[in-house]
Amino acid sequence: MFDGPFDVFALIIAIIAFLIAIKASNQAAELRRRLSSLEEMVYAQRRVQPPPLMPAPVQAEAPATTPAEPPPLAPEAEAPPPLVTEEAAPPPLEAGTGADAPPPLPAPAPALDIREPGFEERLGTRWVVWIGGLALALGGFFMVRYSIEAGLVGPGVRVFLGGLFAAALLGAGEWSRRKESISNIAALPIANIPAILTAAGTAVAFATIYAAYALYGFLVPATAFVLLGLVALGTLAAALLHGPALAGLGVVGAFVTPLLVSSGKPDYWALYVYLAIVTAASFGLARIRLWRWLAVTTIAFAVLWIFPGLDTSDVQVAPHAFHAIAGFVLAALLVVCGFMFGPSIEDGEIEPVSSSSLGAYLFGAMLIVLSSAHADLALIAFTLLVGATLFVAWRAPAATGALGAAAATVFIVFAEWAVRANPDMLVLPGGPLPGIGPVATDSSVTLHLVMAAIFAAGFGMAGFFAQGRSNSAIIPVVWSAAGVATPIAILVALYARIAHLDRSIPFAILAVLLAAAFGAATEALARREDRPGAATSVALFATGTLGALALALTFALEKGWLTIALALMSLGTAWISLQRPIPVLRRLAAIFAAIVTARIVYDPRIVGDAVGTTPIFNWLLWGYGLPAASFWGASIFLRRHADDAPLRVVEAAAILFTALLAFMEIRHFATGGQMTSAPSLLECALQVCVAFAMAIGLERLRLRSRSIVHNVGAVVLTAIGGLISVFGLLILENPLLWHIDVGGAVFNLLLLGYALPAVLMLLLSYAVVGERGKAYANTIAGGALVFALAYVTLEIRRFYHGPILSSGETTGAEQYTYSIGWLAFGVVLLGVGILVNSERARLASAAVIALTILKAFVIDMSTLTGVYRALSFMCLGVVLVAIGWLYQRILFRRQAPPPAPQTGS
Repeated sequence: MFDGPFDVFALIIAIIAFLIAIKASNQAAELRRRLSSLEEMVYAQRRVQPPPLMPAPVQAEAPATTPAEPPPLAPEAEAPPPLVTEEAAPPPLEAGTGADAPPPLPAPAPALDIREPGFEERLGTRWVVWIGGLALALGGFFMVRYSIEAGLVGPGVRVFLGGLFAAALLGAGEWSRRKESISNIAALPIANIPAILTAAGTAVAFATIYAAYALYGFLVPATAFVLLGLVALGTLAAALLHGPALAGLGVVGAFVTPLLVSSGKPDYWALYVYLAIVTAASFGLARIRLWRWLAVTTIAFAVLWIFPGLDTSDVQVAPHAFHAIAGFVLAALLVVCGFMFGPSIEDGEIEPVSSSSLGAYLFGAMLIVLSSAHADLALIAFTLLVGATLFVAWRAPAATGALGAAAATVFIVFAEWAVRANPDMLVLPGGPLPGIGPVATDSSVTLHLVMAAIFAAGFGMAGFFAQGRSNSAIIPVVWSAAGVATPIAILVALYARIAHLDRSIPFAILAVLLAAAFGAATEALARREDRPGAATSVALFATGTLGALALALTFALEKGWLTIALALMSLGTAWISLQRPIPVLRRLAAIFAAIVTARIVYDPRIVGDAVGTTPIFNWLLWGYGLPAASFWGASIFLRRHADDAPLRVVEAAAILFTALLAFMEIRHFATGGQMTSAPSLLECALQVCVAFAMAIGLERLRLRSRSIVHNVGAVVLTAIGGLISVFGLLILENPLLWHIDVGGAVFNLLLLGYALPAVLMLLLSYAVVGERGKAYANTIAGGALVFALAYVTLEIRRFYHGPILSSGETTGAEQYTYSIGWLAFGVVLLGVGILVNSERARLASAAVIALTILKAFVIDMSTLTGVYRALSFMCLGVVLVAIGWLYQRILFRRQAPPPAPQTGS
């Protein structure tokens, strides 16, 4: 019986390996037979001798119509019959020339049968070897386990036997490698038996040393650590001879060894010195064999080893910094292409492994800074690595991608320091400029300021002087992007940390100086000769100029001016695109517009509760009006060159901010500055009027611009106005349904909420006639008719009930007045339709009169009594007769037919 599932698994593997070995033996016999036949064919081809050259006189006597015969393929082969051609042969060669002609090449040997190996061939030549290697390793483990369970030998002998078995496997691997190297038979695409044996030997060696340390206590941690490391390094060295599989095993074993050998008090210096040696060996092997995967794997393991100890309160900065610096230096020396001992690469290419290797160690250095609460030593190490990144990228363009990682980590370090909120590191202002911001006196703050100056100057100057050094377009663009973005990001972080996002004249001055530097760089680069990437770099420096100026406004003014400053950046970028038609400038103008739009989503009031109570002239006017004006101006500039996606983004932002300005100002006015209050009839009426007015303006504008944004904007505003009209004015804020004070007799909310929207709807319907679908225009005209009739009805209600329309009973006189009013309104529409020859007005008149007739027979007949019922029907009859007469006599007048001519009798 078996003691556990592990033994069953071992038995199954053994049986499978035995069966496969039998099958492999047959396969090997077949392969030997095929190899023997191939050798005979090659030997037969080598025995073939080329035919002797024909002497010159014989060549001259050869018939002109018979070409020279090709040499025979084999001694037994007969020459093919000569081909007869009608064309004249070239003139015979001279005697001297024919003697110097080189002999013809021998016939090529038949090509070998190159095909994909099938399932059976893979099974017999590859899988059986891999399973055999696994079985060997497991056999060593099982032998040790059996000796333990049976008590055959003591612990020391077990360890000794394990080491002996490991040495035997390693020796067998080396012996088989040497036997293959001296064989003159070409290698077949089979599994690498020497590599499998060597891998099994290193695995047994790892297990033996670990058992001697962890199970029996024969080795102290330091000795076990050194021995395991030596095995790992030896495995990496053996990979030079045995291939990548062994290299993978070695690098995994080397980096896992510190996990196997641990102590209660970790020694980070010993750990990171060991990891530096392992990293150097792995990078060296990757460089010799050009194994990119090995370099990437090593970098991943090395960065993971930065994390231990970072979560403690007392982080040991020195050894962690040593690990990051050592790994960075080794990566720069051995991994980065085109730098020192790294692989070669074509000029102008950004190689991902080269860039990511430096970026990974920069990420590790950033983690050390953040976890150590910005300790001085961590900051110094981080600064050194950032500077080294600039240097390496300057010398090796393949590592230019690491500039993005350097800029990002710099910003993260300063941003985290800005939001850390440690008041002990700052002192409140007490000088002659109160309110400007804290004074940086703490040593850590001083170090951060020095670092900020170094980083800003380093990135900015390198980004400028790197222009024109490369024939690739992407290299100078990356340099200029890092040179522009990094100083701006650092300035924003320092402003947030020291000035707490309040007004700060010193920071505004710094922003102006930075804008001046970017502006000078823009002009200097614009005057240079055209080089790859120069146009984009000029655009980036110009954008940096606008960004720094916007920050200056933000630093010097209140918080809400940030929205305005970003909008002005969009306008300025669009204007610069006219002076220098660089495509990226148009996209940047759209990006700034999108940023401002996202900003108002976060806080639609721009400045929070500090909007102000003055109608119109409050922060909403500046926060929405100035960006709207900026975006309209930017759209005008951008439209002069093309109608593209950036223009449409800016136009959409212009329409959005214009509409929001109107709606927000209306809400502010209607609520008295209380922006969170419930809507009212006044607010809904004003919003409907503004929506339809802007829709009319966009309908007129789109006829000239033919812009799809203006087209869609007009439809959207029309839909918004229609929704507010139906749900706001007719339902939620209808004074006939709710207790609402409409005001005076004539100039009241009814005039604003129903009469004026009706007029605007009518104008909008005429604005879209012939330009949009007939149903679209008729729907808007129908809305105008509904609101006009609603105004007439509500005004009659106001006459009888006063400002509150929802109270009181409806009298007979009131019902009669409704009929008279509707009838008069229908007659007026008919008169207008006749005067201006408008079919729509006449149809509207017919609809109103039909509604009046329906009211007379359904409501008046049942509710009115006495004289009011008689008058209602009498007036209705008179009007209907008059309308019929008008239609007969004026609109559709029939001509009398001429009299028939008289004929004589």
